[in-house]
Amino acid sequence: MTKPVAIVTGASRGVGKAVALLLAEKGWNLTLTCSSSLKEAKKVAKECNDLGAETIVLTADVSDESKCKETVQKTIEEWKRLDVLINNAGKTVFNAHENLAGLKSEDFLEIYKTNTVGPYMMIKEAEEFLRKSPIASVVNIASIAGVIGVGSSIAYVASKGALVMMTKSLAKALGPIRINAICPGFIEGEWLKTGLGDEAYEATKNFIESSTPLNMVCNPEKVAKGVWFFVEDAVATTGETLILDGGFHLK
Repeated sequence: MTKPVAIVTGASRGVGKAVALLLAEKGWNLTLTCSSSLKEAKKVAKECNDLGAETIVLTADVSDESKCKETVQKTIEEWKRLDVLINNAGKTVFNAHENLAGLKSEDFLEIYKTNTVGPYMMIKEAEEFLRKSPIASVVNIASIAGVIGVGSSIAYVASKGALVMMTKSLAKALGPIRINAICPGFIEGEWLKTGLGDEAYEATKNFIESSTPLNMVCNPEKVAKGVWFFVEDAVATTGETLILDGGFHLK
């Protein structure tokens, strides 16, 4: 009961997995959620257990409000506390921005429900318990897409832009709970590789590495370190957005 407790949504791979492993290494207990990849999420939980963490694994789609409530309830039942919420779960449709016919209204609504409404509902359910923690913090994983308008689709861009602004609004409304956002650029990993295809993935990665000021792309571990900065070190910071893109937004 003395260990701090975090909920990490979308924790079966990529950024969610990296965040979970870093928090486990730092001595945290964890609730890990996934929408469908339960087998993979349990593997992440096992790695966290090996690092000394206690874990709960839940199949909980954040676009379902009842699942957001259930996630928080089960966390409190297990550990009687909640200190940090990492809103990482997200979805997209890959579609060229100029191809307006490639997106339906349903695409916008489904993406927005997961990427923007989902984090809101998680925060709503967690607020009561976060207020009892002296280190209460929420980190929303947004995207550079929501800052400069690039990304997998316009629907995704719109959802992440909304998440960035919602972060600011909630930070003003819910203090002293600290609420911040991280905006990664291109993130190495299977999620983008699957969405773009191998050839486009490598071409995009090579272009970014050769043209950005830091000559690098982001990876899940870099994002996890950004999350840890907001959780542990940025005690005087709320409503802010940390861009992790190697300087791509400066081009």
